Amino acid sequence: MTAVAASGGFGSWRHLTARFFTALLPLGPSSADESWALDHLCNGEQDLWRRMSGPDRRHAVGVARDTIRLVGPADARDEVIAAALLHDVGKVESSFGTFARVFVTFAALALGRTRVLRWAGDRADGARPSLRARVGLYLTHDRLGAELLEVAGSQALAVSWAAEHHLAPELWTVDPSIGAALKAADGD
Repeated sequence: MTAVAASGGFGSWRHLTARFFTALLPLGPSSADESWALDHLCNGEQDLWRRMSGPDRRHAVGVARDTIRLVGPADARDEVIAAALLHDVGKVESSFGTFARVFVTFAALALGRTRVLRWAGDRADGARPSLRARVGLYLTHDRLGAELLEVAGSQALAVSWAAEHHLAPELWTVDPSIGAALKAADGD
């Protein structure tokens, strides 16, 4: 069983632990990294980027820089960098902070993602979704991120990678070498 399958699609325990501790520091990326990231994103993507939390943006810059190192400068096109920077953008829809994310992730690991999603039910209508709906939004951040990126005018790679970054490699539609680099850079 792969680490992703063993953790319900959330990545390895090492990845989850590292993300938790780095997320405790609420700062975003440096101003130089912020500018660098924005330079690689289209206008609609920039708007989504700004909605992401500081720790999520900081993580995403690290993923993008590691992806460039892994694929090499020749293959590090803006679409690859955007896919790395925005793979977790769907998490903004839940409006959860670090501790709520940890709780939901552990609930999904302990009880099963499908069971928790069934409990969460459909998205609620209205200005602010219910707690149950927000749980569902967080657990489906991959699909939601793809939807947000499509509306923002992102290229196909960023849309596909947001939707597929928790899937097993045999289910990816992205170029396997690019997907492998993005996955390795994310630490999942």
